[in-house]
Amino acid sequence: MINVTIDGREVQVKEGQTVLDAAKKAGINIPTLCHHRALKDQEGASCRMCLVEVENQKKLFPSCALPATDGMVVHSKTDRVVKARKMVLDLLVSNHPLDCMTCDLAGNCKLQDYAYEYGIKESRFRNDEDPKYEIDESNKFYYYDRNKCILCGRCVRICSDVQQTKAITMSDRGFTTHVAAPFDEPFENSTCVSCGNCVSACPVGALVPKRKEPFRYWDVRKVRTTCSYCGVGCQMDLLVKGNHVVEVQPAHRAANNGMLCVKGKFAYQFINHPDRLKKPMIRKNGELEEVSWDEAMTYVADKIKAIKEKDGADAIAGFSSARCTNEENYLFQKLFRAVIGTNNVDHCARLCHASTVAGLATTLGSGAMTNSNFECLGSDVILVSGSNTTETHPVIGAHIKQAVEENGAKLIVAEPRKIELANYADLFLQIKPGTNVAFYNGLMHVIIKEGLQDKEYIKERTENYEELEALMKEYTPEKVAEICGIEASDLEKAARMYAEGDKASIFYSMGVTQHSTGTDGVMSISNLAMLCGNIGKESAGVNPLRGQNNVQGACDMGALPGDYPGYQKVFDPEKQAKFEKAWNAKLSGKAGLTVTEVTSGLTDGSVKALYVMGENPVVSDPDITHVKEALQKAEFLIVQDIFMTETAEYADVVLPASSFAEKDGTFTNTERRVQRVQ
Repeated sequence: MINVTIDGREVQVKEGQTVLDAAKKAGINIPTLCHHRALKDQEGASCRMCLVEVENQKKLFPSCALPATDGMVVHSKTDRVVKARKMVLDLLVSNHPLDCMTCDLAGNCKLQDYAYEYGIKESRFRNDEDPKYEIDESNKFYYYDRNKCILCGRCVRICSDVQQTKAITMSDRGFTTHVAAPFDEPFENSTCVSCGNCVSACPVGALVPKRKEPFRYWDVRKVRTTCSYCGVGCQMDLLVKGNHVVEVQPAHRAANNGMLCVKGKFAYQFINHPDRLKKPMIRKNGELEEVSWDEAMTYVADKIKAIKEKDGADAIAGFSSARCTNEENYLFQKLFRAVIGTNNVDHCARLCHASTVAGLATTLGSGAMTNSNFECLGSDVILVSGSNTTETHPVIGAHIKQAVEENGAKLIVAEPRKIELANYADLFLQIKPGTNVAFYNGLMHVIIKEGLQDKEYIKERTENYEELEALMKEYTPEKVAEICGIEASDLEKAARMYAEGDKASIFYSMGVTQHSTGTDGVMSISNLAMLCGNIGKESAGVNPLRGQNNVQGACDMGALPGDYPGYQKVFDPEKQAKFEKAWNAKLSGKAGLTVTEVTSGLTDGSVKALYVMGENPVVSDPDITHVKEALQKAEFLIVQDIFMTETAEYADVVLPASSFAEKDGTFTNTERRVQRVQ
């Protein structure tokens, strides 16, 4: 630690931190325009608003790029500093529209705030003959007003260094310098993925979200919550005017580091959509009719009781939801086990990551990601297989690209399609679909044959290595190359690259799990990681990317037919007794039906009633014709959702539900981080 004095306040900071970091720690506010916490300090310092005076130095320094040194004495509010900042603002305002009264960013504009703070009302350098530029509204989600751009460079650096899309750059020089897409094309013609991170970073009104509802920033309140789309679990702030969400801003937290994707940033209109279900409905004379909550609840309870008395508790089943909170999933499975008396409760993980739970629980003892999202930035080698990461988990995809482009990590991509990450890969292996197990086994064969395995790790922390070694002998590079449709030499290169990395991480998703060999694929990935000592190590490990926002949490909460909360088996008499005591109820010791078995049960008549909460099996399940036929045969179907889904159209009772923005609870993201929803 080093000691720095700023405006008479002493503060200790780590070596390598900047004067701006020290000022923040000391509680001293230094104005900035180009600085952004997600960007590298040494590449900024373009706006000069954060100038400070250092004792025994002649010139002023930008505090955002000035490393703090031991014993440094800094002044941030001297007359000289204030004069310099006023000059910067004077120049910025000289060609900036003074339409603050009608600007969309009024109340959230740093230039407006600083002009007010330093008393800049008009510019001495203003030239009314400066050209006026057309607003680029080509993008569906935001517009770009070049007239208001202050050339701070935030958007360009966020796009290039953080998002790694490189859709925009600084074009021209001197007075004509401006932010532009290549060849000054409209933004929609660029490689922009509409993540909106540049919009969130813009300190003025140059990049602004397109709004369906006008508002002023002083009229809204911020609500910190968790994105409800994918398993990354991005933290974000909902801007709420009255009871309407009018904008979303990213939050700087560990899961997403201040980033969002196009869905998290812009796809929030469903929350207040007029098609939302608002009242319960019961099917009468073949048509769904709105009824009161009392009537609907009484009707549901009576029907379930009647079916239970006539056909038994196991004639009733429930589909829980990876879209719902941990608390809702816990209560749902408890309802079925402790009240109805059946373990027939499952959810969509059955179709996506049930093989991850089974495979990792068998090999590692826990069916979850071993490392955190952000750790991939420190990986030496990254293997991506069975995941189109930049599309399905865009923020983690951006982190992987950062690791490669900014930190020098080596990237291996093994995919049937040439996904975006293949363009960043040191080695791209276009394997045939469904050949994952052979591919991973081939990697292990080469590693073992060439003696690249971590022998000490294997001896101390693993078991049954000899069996693995014997099994891998048959997976020669030539045999695997023929199975996978790749070159044997590329397989050998990939094996060496992975094994020689000090911190090698594996990222996979449903391209591995959604096969009949899915569990074997997961176990092979786990064995590969253990073979090279990459379990229990920072920036390494096995990282299954969960599809929906709370797949991990729904599994943790026991929304599985064979597991109580915490993966405690329903057929274990000790665990059964434990939960019977906790819930004060007699529980079934028989594993329940899976999603696919419930569908078959509806078809053959062994399952009479189904309660679907937040799932849409008519769209998401395999063989949707079979699903539709099964639902038509159901004696009693309850669907609870926020919209009238394709599944709800078959329901006898439809119950409205709350979206993530209308309730309190928690989601557990793909890295097992439990985060608030409110």
